[in-house]
Amino acid sequence: MQRRAFFYAGSLGKMGSVLYFAFVYNRPCMEPIIQTTNLTKYYGSTQVLKGINLTVLPGQIIGYIGPNGAGKSTTIKIMTGLLTEYGGSVKVKGLEVSENPLEVKQIIGYVPENAVMYDVLTPTEYFRFLGSLYQKESRVMVKKGDGLLRIFGLYDHRDERMTSFSKGMKQKVLLISGMLHNPDIIFFDEPLSGLDANSVILLKEILQQLSRAGKTLFYSSHIMEVVEKICDRIVLINQGAIIADGSFEELKNQQHSGSLEQLFNQLTGNDEHLALADEFVQIIQE
Repeated sequence: MQRRAFFYAGSLGKMGSVLYFAFVYNRPCMEPIIQTTNLTKYYGSTQVLKGINLTVLPGQIIGYIGPNGAGKSTTIKIMTGLLTEYGGSVKVKGLEVSENPLEVKQIIGYVPENAVMYDVLTPTEYFRFLGSLYQKESRVMVKKGDGLLRIFGLYDHRDERMTSFSKGMKQKVLLISGMLHNPDIIFFDEPLSGLDANSVILLKEILQQLSRAGKTLFYSSHIMEVVEKICDRIVLINQGAIIADGSFEELKNQQHSGSLEQLFNQLTGNDEHLALADEFVQIIQE
């Protein structure tokens, strides 16, 4: 694999002028599985995405990170066909999302941060319902679902109404539902929410093995340690624009940082956390 590094100078509001960089991956005869070209999005008069250009190749684990309000979830909702009004172009496996939202939803998996589940159903009923949505045999979906529930320790709860489930139990069912139909591309938006430590370790290993199996994973999270460990490419977005794109080692060497958290603070201009934390404690102790 060949890689070229590009450097750009730009301005991002109060951040002032910054130097940021992107890495373009060249793999012969490999078509992008996700491609955005000058992606823009407005909510009213507020522009939340400012020309996002991304080329994602099969098998990559993309860590998509940024501060609150940077545009991460909006990007994912556009890529998954949940938002179809946008500027520019977004293609998933060659399909323009705005023109083919249903077709795109058939070929991707999506684990959102806050999902509205039909929790009056049991997991078995829910998997059967998903089978009808993805045009898969109910028998196959239920059988696979049982196997995955067993791995996550929920097999004995497969016929219980999910209204009685804890947040972590529901999150496990949600994770399974996003991968049950064996999609080539899976989008994760804060997938670790509510999971216990053992489940987090298990999920990290699952993600790495999915990548080795050729799946493309688009992973958005605020947990820098997990992103640093599992993602082979990290894209940092701030104020609606990409300000860094590369592997952790490449970004770390460029910015002389020790961790992704430090790199994040440097590039987003948020290096006042120590002073702010001290001020916070002083205020509550007054």
